[in-house]
Amino acid sequence: MRLLRLTSLLILSLGSLAAHAAMVHKTVTWTQDGTTFRSVLVYDNAVSTKRPGLVMVPNWYGVNAMAVKKAEMIAGKQYVILVTDLYGEGVRPADNDQAQAATKPLYGNRPLLRQRMNTALAQLKAQAKDAPIDLSHLAAIGFCFGGTAVLDLARSGADIAAVVSFHGGLATDDPALAKQIKARVLVMNGADDKGTMPDAPAFMDEMRASPADWQFVVLGHAVHCFTETDQHSPGCMYDARAAARSYRLMHDWLDHAFAGTD
Repeated sequence: MRLLRLTSLLILSLGSLAAHAAMVHKTVTWTQDGTTFRSVLVYDNAVSTKRPGLVMVPNWYGVNAMAVKKAEMIAGKQYVILVTDLYGEGVRPADNDQAQAATKPLYGNRPLLRQRMNTALAQLKAQAKDAPIDLSHLAAIGFCFGGTAVLDLARSGADIAAVVSFHGGLATDDPALAKQIKARVLVMNGADDKGTMPDAPAFMDEMRASPADWQFVVLGHAVHCFTETDQHSPGCMYDARAAARSYRLMHDWLDHAFAGTD
């Protein structure tokens, strides 16, 4: 009887621990040049094992519920992700016009974009005092506008293992910056993405002139936004097959980058 009681208590205890294990959403704020940025750190606290930290820049709608949900899906028990605000806490686009207005100052001032990305990386590192981040394994991933942002982080010479861009912009203000790249660069764009693919030849020339270990993957029949589950317009459309393939490629790329293998 006593053994049965102890077993029951153990089961209840384990059940209680499981009930308390959940995906953490921690608000992370910082101020740069008078602008306050509000990002969200996402990770699963069911395990305490240190794991790679990722700076994640969402599409041009910025930090919102959809972006956090995507971060949860990617993070699982594998990563700690900082869903990164590059606009400032007062800017949360609600439509395409507002999103275009939010990104315009950063597309027009790429040194500012690179500066904000490096600050976000520093903020991710700072979270290691409380979150299970392995500081020896850091990377960045981005979607659409976010893809542009993480490529610029790589071009800035950031000391991270990898960057992964999903349907991101490929153009740069200074191709010579690619000579500073230390990260392994994986770029994935839709073959029928009329917004980004015209810049593909120049991007590949840029990468050829760089020391980067890089890969450019073109996903057949996919257009822009292929990972964005809420996008269904002709030129910006979710593609479940392309999304699944691109996530598999991302995980493989990050695994090898963190392990230092080919």
